[in-house]
Amino acid sequence: MLPEVLPLRQASRELVRELGFLSGRDAASGLSHSHCHALIEIEARGALAQSELPALLRLDKSTTSRIVAELDARGWVKAKPHETDGRVRILSLTAKGKAKVDLVHREANARVESALDLLGESERDAVLRGMQLYARALERARRRSAFDTRPAKSKDREGIASLIRTVMPEFGAKGPGFAINDPEVDDMPATYDVPRAHYWVVVRKDDDRVVGGGGYAELVGGGPATCELRKMYFLPEVRGLGFGQELLEKCIAGATKHGYARMYLETLTNMTQAKKLYEKNGFLPLERPLGKTGHFGCDSFYVRAL
Repeated sequence: MLPEVLPLRQASRELVRELGFLSGRDAASGLSHSHCHALIEIEARGALAQSELPALLRLDKSTTSRIVAELDARGWVKAKPHETDGRVRILSLTAKGKAKVDLVHREANARVESALDLLGESERDAVLRGMQLYARALERARRRSAFDTRPAKSKDREGIASLIRTVMPEFGAKGPGFAINDPEVDDMPATYDVPRAHYWVVVRKDDDRVVGGGGYAELVGGGPATCELRKMYFLPEVRGLGFGQELLEKCIAGATKHGYARMYLETLTNMTQAKKLYEKNGFLPLERPLGKTGHFGCDSFYVRAL
């Protein structure tokens, strides 16, 4: 366990208590905190589809519907059908709702400002940056929990092929000279079910659908001491959740265990996030390609000692 876990949990509990969340209701407005948050989200967007509210509040649909019904009954929120889709309800604040959310903001702003006044400028900056980083990390961890990483199986054949053929064209890698045309794309699990090679996938927990993948194998024409990082791609829904780092670490550890002395990879200049990941993990740029991959469409080459 990381040493920061328990102190951060304690600080989070103190924060929740100091902000009055254990009381169940906002002291200034008398509203439950979930009702306050619903009003704030609607106000921030001017108009909001009710179907979007559960994800924003991290609540289930039935709970959100009950909140909206109560706000509507109090005359703080009004709902109308979408202009082109009558199944969609668009929420907005009434004048009474705007007055209520103004009160929430006024009281909350004053409480936060009174605390920040006790800190210096650098301390305020540290608090803001730390809170933003922590909130973002919690969000990423929540989203990440919906996925699993595991070795590729034969049943993933079509899913991996679809992944590769979906992501590569996004970055312009769809013509001759790119890995999308490799015969192995049609059956990646079978191709990597050989000695000194491995391929992992990231899958959704609810339906086992492939949303990411990456692996390594001996570099063609590179000799037994050099492996190649191969076909590591992710759909947008899992980008930024740390799976690139996880699969890269798995590939490096596996390749090292299999006795490779270095790992080589080919990519594109416009795959900026991928290049940052490689460079952060010790990959050094090369002026020219290694081996005989046949991927003459690639224009960036890296190698890392293992």
